[in-house]
Amino acid sequence: MTKVSDADLNKAAEMIRNAHESGTPCAPLHDFIDANDLAAGYAIQDINTEHWLKQGRRLVGRKTGLTAKSVQAQLGVGQPDFGMLYADMAYADGQDIPLDRLIQPKIEGEISFVLKEDLDQEQMTITDVMRAIDYTVAAIEIVGSRIADWNIKIMDTIADNASSGLYVLGTEPRQLSELDLHLCGMVIEHQGEPVSTGAGAACLGNPLNATLWLAKTMVEVGRPLKAGDTVLSGALGPMVPVTGPGVYELRISGLGSVRASFV
Repeated sequence: MTKVSDADLNKAAEMIRNAHESGTPCAPLHDFIDANDLAAGYAIQDINTEHWLKQGRRLVGRKTGLTAKSVQAQLGVGQPDFGMLYADMAYADGQDIPLDRLIQPKIEGEISFVLKEDLDQEQMTITDVMRAIDYTVAAIEIVGSRIADWNIKIMDTIADNASSGLYVLGTEPRQLSELDLHLCGMVIEHQGEPVSTGAGAACLGNPLNATLWLAKTMVEVGRPLKAGDTVLSGALGPMVPVTGPGVYELRISGLGSVRASFV
C-alpha cells in the first residue's frame, strides 16, 4: 500500500471539516486515498481531533462503530472502528434536535457506559472494564456522513470520525448487575411503529466486548478512556434513516427508554 502524503492527509481532513461546518457533504476521500488504508483514515481523524480540541471542543468520550459482523463484512474489515465524542454532540432525552445540524442522518439504538475509573492500563481484561463502569443507560446515536450519498469505504468512515453525528442518553441509569447485556432486547419506534429491532448479542456478542476492544485500542493510540467518559458501545440493530421532523423512541429491556426529537 502506497504511503499517503501529508498533503493528501491534510487535504482530506480539511474536506471533512468544511463539510462539517457548511453542512454540505464532500466527495469521497477514496477518490484519492486507498479505500482500505485504515492507517490513513485514523491519521485524518486525528488531524481533525487535534484541530477541534484547539478550537475549544471538549472531548467527553468515544464511540465504537462497525460492531455488527454484517456491517464489517459489507466494508471488508474484521474489527470495529472508533470515533471521538464531543460535548457539543450531546442532547438531552426529548430535547429538540435541529435537522439542519445534521448531514444525512440515521439513528441507532445502543447501550452506553459512563466510567468511574480510568481505563489506561495495558493488558486489560473484561473484569477491568466491568469494574471501571459507573452505570449504564440506553442511548440513541445519530450517525451522519460528511461524505456525499454515504458513498463510503472503511477509510472514509474512519476519517469522518466513524461517521459520528450527535447522541442522546437515557436518564434511567442501571448497574451492570441489574442487566443481561447479551440478551437484552431493543426496539426503535417512529410514530408508534417499530423501525428497528435487535439485542445486545448483535454488538460483538456483548456490548462489554466492544468496550474492552475500545479501551485497549485507546491505550494503543495514546487517548485512553478516563473516569467520567461516556462510551457508546455500538449498535444493537440496523440503522434507520431520519426521514424528517418527529420523535424516535428507543426502548431497551432493563434500561427504559430515550427519545430523539427532530425539528
